[in-house]
Amino acid sequence: MTEGIISAAYIIAALLFIMSLAGLSKQETAEAGNWYGIIGMSIALIATIANPAVTGVPLIVVCMVIGAVIGLRLAKKVEMTEMPELVAILHSFVGLAAVFVGYNSSLDHSSLIFGAAKTIHNVEVFLGVFIGAVTFTGSVVAFAKLRGIINTSALMLPHRHKLNLIACLVSAYLMVNFVNTGGDLLPLIVMTIIAFAFGWHLVASIGGADMPVVVSMLNSYSGWAAASAGFMLGNDLLIVTGALVGSSGAILSYIMCKAMNRSFISVIAGGFGTDVQVSSDVDYGEHQEISAESTAELLKDAKSVIITPGYGMAVAQAQYPVYELTQELQKRGVEVRFAIHPVAGRLPGHMNVLLAEAKVPYDVVLGMEEINDDFPETDVVLVIGANDTVNPAAAEDPTSPIAGMPVCEVWNAKQVVVFKRSMSTGYAGVQNPLFFKENTVMLFGDAKDSVDKINKAL
Repeated sequence: MTEGIISAAYIIAALLFIMSLAGLSKQETAEAGNWYGIIGMSIALIATIANPAVTGVPLIVVCMVIGAVIGLRLAKKVEMTEMPELVAILHSFVGLAAVFVGYNSSLDHSSLIFGAAKTIHNVEVFLGVFIGAVTFTGSVVAFAKLRGIINTSALMLPHRHKLNLIACLVSAYLMVNFVNTGGDLLPLIVMTIIAFAFGWHLVASIGGADMPVVVSMLNSYSGWAAASAGFMLGNDLLIVTGALVGSSGAILSYIMCKAMNRSFISVIAGGFGTDVQVSSDVDYGEHQEISAESTAELLKDAKSVIITPGYGMAVAQAQYPVYELTQELQKRGVEVRFAIHPVAGRLPGHMNVLLAEAKVPYDVVLGMEEINDDFPETDVVLVIGANDTVNPAAAEDPTSPIAGMPVCEVWNAKQVVVFKRSMSTGYAGVQNPLFFKENTVMLFGDAKDSVDKINKAL
């Protein structure tokens, strides 16, 4: 009877997780999607603890309480700009958990199963530990890069691709040895060390501009790590949940790579930004500057305005005055819309979340592919903190490191105002010719202060 109730609870939880993913696919239903996930996870946890086969429940509850307290504290403390590195470090926990589960499962079941079942179990353990170890160190490196603790540029070790291939081949040999010896720990330990190094090198070799894809990729890895832990524990819900996270993360990574005109394999193998060289000898001409008051005058005379945000808006927390600006312009009869590049910010959907946080209506927030054709008919474009995602070199310079990458074609508008602190390059380290075009003016300073001044002038 109890097993039937637990199985039913697991099915309900799995359905709620699927509904959660469906809800999170649209801004209008994202909040409901979050609640589906919360309720599903609560049901899963209660059902797992209620299982008679689970022992040490008091210790589990204590650990859960400690984890909940830490999670709540972080959730209240972390700024939206820090969300990418928080997600990255959370992925590392999933990977490390899979490693611990693998070792525990190997030690705990080594003398309880025999024959083909033991072979299958050992393969599950080995793959689970490998995926978990790669996810752990890869996520830690991603966190460090996003946090600015280590250099964001790609690590260029000699023969790096051969090193990765050798690591995979040696790990495959060790898996055969691990299975043939009936689960001897030495091959598992050696593989774990190699996998830790492999995960570190894998992400360290990826340049800064690909970090949104890296976070998405690690999300997929963490899902497969969870699924492998589910196989080792014989937990169907963990397998389903891990598969959902793994597949959705892989699909999102593919979509983002497509948006950057790159193959998923090329990102993993070394990624965008590995061969970036900033051309210092190219004369782009002189840039033009503008004041906040003059920008306000441009906006007063405009009939259509498109705002293209980037990570700079997130850092300056400018989304709130941007919303005030949107309201003021709409009161004046100006059509205001937002153009969101798929990889704007440091996390998939980063800009959408920031704008939703500031109560910007969903119907005026459009994706790059929806709005790119409208730039030629737009009077003024405000580029707030974006750089690489509005770089015309992607479309005009076949020798550029970002050549072929789809970008928001803001330069086709009648007037472009770029909000920046300085003339420095973006995260990819590539100069932006947009800053020097005849229809572009630069508004230097903190984005929030600049928008506040424009609002005051209006």
